[in-house]
Amino acid sequence: MEPHNDEPDSGDATPPPGSPVLEALLENERNRQHLGKRLNAAGDRVDTDLLGDIVRHGPVLEALRQEPLDRGEIEERLDVSRATSHRFTQWLDDQDFVEKVDGRFQLTGRGEAVADEVLRFEANVRTVHRMAPLLDSICDDHQEFIVEPFVDATVTVARPDDPYQPVERFISLVEGSDTFRGFNTTHMAPLVLGEFHQRVFDGTDTEIIYLPHIVEKLFETYPRQATEAVERGHLTLRTRDELPYGLAIFDECVGIGGYDESTGMMQVFVDTESPIAREWAERVYASVRADSEPLTDERIDSIH
Repeated sequence: MEPHNDEPDSGDATPPPGSPVLEALLENERNRQHLGKRLNAAGDRVDTDLLGDIVRHGPVLEALRQEPLDRGEIEERLDVSRATSHRFTQWLDDQDFVEKVDGRFQLTGRGEAVADEVLRFEANVRTVHRMAPLLDSICDDHQEFIVEPFVDATVTVARPDDPYQPVERFISLVEGSDTFRGFNTTHMAPLVLGEFHQRVFDGTDTEIIYLPHIVEKLFETYPRQATEAVERGHLTLRTRDELPYGLAIFDECVGIGGYDESTGMMQVFVDTESPIAREWAERVYASVRADSEPLTDERIDSIH
């Protein structure tokens, strides 16, 4: 019996190369765990006090990254005293991060590169703090997760007074999308939410990769609706024995869900319209899909 999908399966789970930006991010992520050893091998680690000073001077580096400023403009821009601006510029000059041209301080090439790294560090740390609930829930698998594309993501976390907030955010995105693809360690939404599953069965062209027992539970709960949706080609189901977390690809954005292992409830949902995040999600989905199995008619019959 032929599988319920129109696309050929590939035995190669290695995705094709992405854009230069995505490839650079992925390469950085792969190398990150080895950076300490590489720095030790180089034999010249940066002094931690210097690193702290660089971060502390982040605001003035950022201001000068935008345009050269004189000392008075630095004081006004950063709302600091004359003594503080003098201390800032003196330190930057000592590090060869600035040079004075026509009475204004401008970053050197070295200073520009350091300013960019400080901004990147701040953005990533901020993103990690905002996405902490997700990172904590997918900690075993987040080596393949890239923080940078999610810097402006919407983070929806379950609260004691509103435990379904992440699920509601997810459902609202499904309802606003004509197509939906994803994989998940559990049901995309609780099975009791019949309106959501009716949307999946009838309103959205859907492809989902589930663990085998999750597919069985779906057909046990909605035997007629699920079978008809699959037969019409409106719903494509695939299975895989292991999945890292929940990934959702909508028309306009992508999202990642983290779940409580004991209850199966979605604890956090993070979504973004970032093009790089979408490219990353498409790459991850293609890799997982290539290593999944299509649902056949025989399998559906065996479930029934």
